[in-house]
Amino acid sequence: MSSSLKQTLAIIKPTAVTQRHTGDIIACIEKEGFRLKVLKMTEMSVKDGKSFYAEHAERHFFEELYQYISSGKVVVMVLEKENAIADFRKLIGATDPKQALAGTIRNKFGMDTSDNAIHGSDSPESAAREISFFFPSREVAG
Repeated sequence: MSSSLKQTLAIIKPTAVTQRHTGDIIACIEKEGFRLKVLKMTEMSVKDGKSFYAEHAERHFFEELYQYISSGKVVVMVLEKENAIADFRKLIGATDPKQALAGTIRNKFGMDTSDNAIHGSDSPESAAREISFFFPSREVAG
């Protein structure tokens, strides 16, 4: 199986970091069998936010998206597990925390559609692009 199917990118978003939910969120992730391959805390500039979310540039929520992700510290992780992308999307829940199933990360820690606690890659192509955005390939290979 290719590494893109076994790896996904996760970002604990600024409000969740500020509210000290990082440890609880990582505990939820590990409890579900994900392995933390690499993790770092960082701050994204507005330029980085625009570049990271470039695929959404024509959408009405683009400005809100990049402004929010660049508003404070984030925790970026590469996670590994068989079926990582699908399993992680299930674990984090719907984009809108009010619509997310009980027990999902967004249901527990999210505030609203933009401030929903966590980002997760939605496809193997996105995972590969997003992982390489934050980490040189030598750090996450294998």
